[in-house]
Amino acid sequence: MILKFIDLFAGIGGTRIAFEKAGCRCVFSSEWDRFAQVTYEKNFGEKPAGDIREIESSIIPDHDILVAGFPCQPFSISGVSKKNALGKPHGFNDPTQGTLFFEIKRILNDKRPRAFLLENVKNLQSHNKKNTFKIIMDTLENELGYNVYFEVLDAVHYVPQHRERIFIAGFKEKIKFKFPYSEPENKPRFKDILEKNVDDKYTLSDHLWEYLQEYAKKHQEKGNGFGFGLTDLRGHSRTLSARYYKDGSEILVPQNGKNPRRLTPRECARLMGFPDSFEIPVSDTQAYKQFGNSVVVPLVMDIAEEMIKTMRK
Repeated sequence: MILKFIDLFAGIGGTRIAFEKAGCRCVFSSEWDRFAQVTYEKNFGEKPAGDIREIESSIIPDHDILVAGFPCQPFSISGVSKKNALGKPHGFNDPTQGTLFFEIKRILNDKRPRAFLLENVKNLQSHNKKNTFKIIMDTLENELGYNVYFEVLDAVHYVPQHRERIFIAGFKEKIKFKFPYSEPENKPRFKDILEKNVDDKYTLSDHLWEYLQEYAKKHQEKGNGFGFGLTDLRGHSRTLSARYYKDGSEILVPQNGKNPRRLTPRECARLMGFPDSFEIPVSDTQAYKQFGNSVVVPLVMDIAEEMIKTMRK
């Protein structure tokens, strides 16, 4: 029997690709960003429903697995720092994004799927003196009655990128689950995701390159670690973030005889484990945001396969 899943906070469908490759069928998707909706529809032939807060549980089809990468900005280190600086609330006090976890709770409570998989930033565990995570776990285990497992996983064994994310899996049945751990003999290398012929527009201007070097030098003198990331082509990069479109500084590609360059959108797709057949119908700016917010596809596929294997036992 094919297991059915719903794809909430779907972004551009990285999780959908993973669960479909693992043999499941998507029966509903929701995503509020209109540009992400464009990319999703282009690749899956359907436009996701909009704001989950406006979607009644009754119109969501019955499903076996709920999948949701709920917005991480209210809990991420950079998101919290930025909101503190602006005097804005974060975490569950964020009036738009922080409360979206409770939409997941609503749907889990109303639809009672056999399992769920949630994804967020590593900082979710420590946010607000660990109270945020305590509320989430208490909600999932004690209020909703699921058996819950969580693990922080680094995608560096799947793609040449250091990317730590927390995954939370829950099951209605009392079953034992273990997150997969894959460490290949030959780790993926950053140079393997690079395109051969790249437009000069991706090379940093003299002005921007000088600014980034000065900025890094200033923070180095203060003993801070802030600054650009010139990537080792034989190793892995820093984490690709949604702010990559601003200056590309966290992941720069060294070039012989000229300034370094930022990644192309296709290279960002590869860095997240998307197949080259995945279409990118939006501007570079939107593409950078979309891939920076996405999941690493092969990592989620391994988790999906393990979940399905566990459920079928």
